Amino acid sequence: MSIEQALLDPASVYSSPASVTGDPTLDRKQKIEILRRWEYDARELEVAEEENMGGGPPDMLDEILAALNALNAGADVEHSAPTKQGGE
Repeated sequence: MSIEQALLDPASVYSSPASVTGDPTLDRKQKIEILRRWEYDARELEVAEEENMGGGPPDMLDEILAALNALNAGADVEHSAPTKQGGE
């Protein structure tokens, strides 16, 4: 597994957000970073869906947020902007 590939496209490396949290080869910081990237992608898909440009993979935002919560890394409200993409 390539950490670089997981950061670019988490869904190409992991079958689910829970599989990121269960990966023993990653430290907590890496897991959070991968999940944050996945969260951003999921939010982008939600925006596209609202603009009738759907057709992407199924929405996994709830699973991603649950995985982040399992790592005690809930919403990053300190750095969030008032956008659906979370300010990234």
